[in-house]
Amino acid sequence: MTLLLVVLLPFIGAIAAPLFAQAGRTAIAIASSVPALVALAALFPHWPTLAEGGTLVQTYQWLPAVGLSLSFRLDGLSLLFALLILVIGLLIILYARYYLKAKENVGKFYSLLLCFKGAMLGIVLSSNLLLMLIFWELTSLVSFLLISFWNHKQDARRGARMALAITGGGGLALLAGILLIGRIVGSYELDDVLAAGDLIKAHALYPFALTLVLLGAFTKSAQFPFHFWLPHAMQAPTPVSAYLHSATMVKAGIFLMARLYPALAGTEQWFYMVSFTGMATLLIGAYVALFKHDLKGLLAHSTVSHLGLITLLFGMGTKLAAVAAVFHVINHAIFKASLFMAAGIIDHETGTRDMRRINGLWRFMPHTATLAMVAASSMAGVPLLNGFLSKEMFFAEALELNLPGIWAYIPPLVATLAGIFAVAYSARFIHDVFFNGKPVDLPIYPPHEPPRYMKIPVEILVFACIMVGMFPAISIGPLLYAAASATLGGDVPEYQLAVMHGFNLPLMMSFLAFFGGLLMYSQRQKFFDFHARFKEIDEKAVFERAALWLEDLAGRFTARLENGSLQRYALLLVVSAIVVALVPISSQGILIGSNGLTPLDWPTGIAAGLLALCALATAAMHRDRFYALVLLSVVGLLVSLAFARFSAPDLAMTQLSVEVVTIVLLMLALYYMPSWTPIETSWPRRVRDIAIALTAGVGMTLITLAMLTQPFESISSYFLANSKPGGGGTNAVNVILVDFRGFDTLGEITVLAIAALGIYAMLKNTAMTPPPGDGQGHPWTRDAYPVMLRQIARPMLPLALMVSLYIFLRGHNLPGGGFIAGLITSVALVLQYIASGMVWTQERVPFRYHNVIGIGLLLAVIAGAGSFAFGYPFLTTTFGYITWPVVGKFEVASALVFDLGVYFTVIGATLLALVSIGRLSPHSAIKSKKGGA
Repeated sequence: MTLLLVVLLPFIGAIAAPLFAQAGRTAIAIASSVPALVALAALFPHWPTLAEGGTLVQTYQWLPAVGLSLSFRLDGLSLLFALLILVIGLLIILYARYYLKAKENVGKFYSLLLCFKGAMLGIVLSSNLLLMLIFWELTSLVSFLLISFWNHKQDARRGARMALAITGGGGLALLAGILLIGRIVGSYELDDVLAAGDLIKAHALYPFALTLVLLGAFTKSAQFPFHFWLPHAMQAPTPVSAYLHSATMVKAGIFLMARLYPALAGTEQWFYMVSFTGMATLLIGAYVALFKHDLKGLLAHSTVSHLGLITLLFGMGTKLAAVAAVFHVINHAIFKASLFMAAGIIDHETGTRDMRRINGLWRFMPHTATLAMVAASSMAGVPLLNGFLSKEMFFAEALELNLPGIWAYIPPLVATLAGIFAVAYSARFIHDVFFNGKPVDLPIYPPHEPPRYMKIPVEILVFACIMVGMFPAISIGPLLYAAASATLGGDVPEYQLAVMHGFNLPLMMSFLAFFGGLLMYSQRQKFFDFHARFKEIDEKAVFERAALWLEDLAGRFTARLENGSLQRYALLLVVSAIVVALVPISSQGILIGSNGLTPLDWPTGIAAGLLALCALATAAMHRDRFYALVLLSVVGLLVSLAFARFSAPDLAMTQLSVEVVTIVLLMLALYYMPSWTPIETSWPRRVRDIAIALTAGVGMTLITLAMLTQPFESISSYFLANSKPGGGGTNAVNVILVDFRGFDTLGEITVLAIAALGIYAMLKNTAMTPPPGDGQGHPWTRDAYPVMLRQIARPMLPLALMVSLYIFLRGHNLPGGGFIAGLITSVALVLQYIASGMVWTQERVPFRYHNVIGIGLLLAVIAGAGSFAFGYPFLTTTFGYITWPVVGKFEVASALVFDLGVYFTVIGATLLALVSIGRLSPHSAIKSKKGGA
């Protein structure tokens, strides 16, 4: 329960924190900090176990049939990332309190920030790959909202759209990769996947699974060629950049590679794909960072470069390289988060991020300058700071990589060149911002130090840079070992965390990178002139053009298929089905099976003939809409009788209720349409349509005959046998809906609710003038709500509600249930609207149907999640017996709560849709008042 609570706490805080927005920024910041503090307190007791290489796994069954469980795993690696998410998240919350202006929507900001924190915790703590994927996609959605927080800025909207498109596309690839891994292993549980590394790598699907998983990781962690989205996401507020784009979200792809390292690494394909991608990203990001004038742009491209460095380390495939990668994850998160927050302070106090204008800030902001210079020095790899240690390990592993021939020199050269660029852009950050003359036309002048507490998060992170750099074995050693052990599967090679390892080749490479970087910066004008010779690629413009091209291509393709004609769509669908079915039919043939045909009795034959006749009459008289509607209702009634004839009373009752609602819906819609339409098609087209319809009908009849006359074993026997002992009900249909396939029902009522809300949204501000009379020119009667109809309808309401309650309560054991009862209640209330008008009815039914829908969905989810408390899968039903006075012994099932949710959702969705259509007329309110008088 501990790990589930850790993941849920930020989401609970996201709901509660905005309630404190009216109390001020300090109050909401404090409230937003509580989930992280409680989560840290919950994780702390498990440290002794994790330090010894132990693992904590907590599993709650959800959908075991598809391999999805609420399974959470805490080991050294997940603890490391959880600490980064929680601790840096706490600092960001404090920092944002002073960064955001009072007029901004701080409630929305903190709510989204906490949602993102919960999603990231879900990724790193998930022990089920499908569950991890859910949280993975949630981070993409929430980051889209955070990047576009300043939605009045066009660049922010475009940057958010780009980030969502790239990471969302990668998420689809990751989904396919995870499904392939699940197929290979036979499980989505992380323990099973990590233990099956040899099986995965030996499987024929391994190259495809690896490629798809790496696509997901590369897009999330901004690896080449997907790196361009990250710099354009810098239009987000600086707290978002410091949290998402340096410490957490971009590390999700890195975490995925680390988590699946034992299962996927160690092959040539892994080496070439991961190492070369990381190498390209390392160099491109480092090169571009040197020439960026925007402060956050420089930091963004340097982030891309360091993410490439970590990816390259993982790609090398050696155990020490993986340890170095994990170590640099820690160091980069610390110094880059502090640098982004320092950049935000500079922007906050000067009004600009242009390094050509913000010169000489040392005189105005010495405290901030000192903190930023220490963090930038760590990014450059200066000794006695944390960045130096992981960089040394990187250099050492680049030298140890055994490649054939001249290829052996490439990794050390790339590492040294990237180090040179890192020193150069770090030196530019320090010199151009804090020295290099005086400020130039600052929007805010003179700049000054920020509020005291705004600097505390930067101070804490800078102090961590120094402590890790000077005392690595004490400050970070145990956590690094635990994380490396979890990454490598327990077999950690020997390594030493020390400030210096003597005078060796990696140290010489560090000196070369340091002095080479200073030399490069001193000659920066020559490099700027060289860079200016090449036309800079505007990634945003390229992406927008590509998106527009795809949109245009899709539009043209769609236009060839869709012309707004429903007849054409139906034609394409039916003809496609016929073509597809012809292949197996022509090869296998269709014959009546050995079971033969069921004898036909004369009542069934008459009803079937009448059903066919009414269906044909509906098609023949479709231009006279009223008669077509009457005939259609007869077809629905006959279908209901057919269900009843073949022992399906639940379906019969549902069909009958749906027919009533549907007919009312169609009558409301037809009220605003002509009652008669002219002939629209020629005879040749009608002959063609009849031929296609006959072909499809005859083909479907023959297929049905072939299927139903063959010997087969129905699954109904399982449900009939387990309905009572497993679900506590003798009505197998209802037990299937609320228990065996309850998740399907939850999805269906959710879709129903969304459809009703969509209808409401479309028709909310729409007004239509109804025709003055019927199709023959006769005016409508002045008595909009006849007295007889009102007198009959009003007493029927309590009777209908009583029937509805009876149908609802008996549904678990006899024909009935929440869906049918909801439709009966809806029909009874709709009758009041028709008989007495909207104003009269709404005065007596004052609740909003939106709330009814929400209550229904909430009850359904609560009923499903309640089983978690007892260790059972989602929507597991239990039942028991209680004794009531007078009534006696009575069975009560937990599915009753779920069925109640279905009941409310059906009522709310049905009435919201029908009332929205009935309110279309601008005269409806006036008529209602007259009718209700």
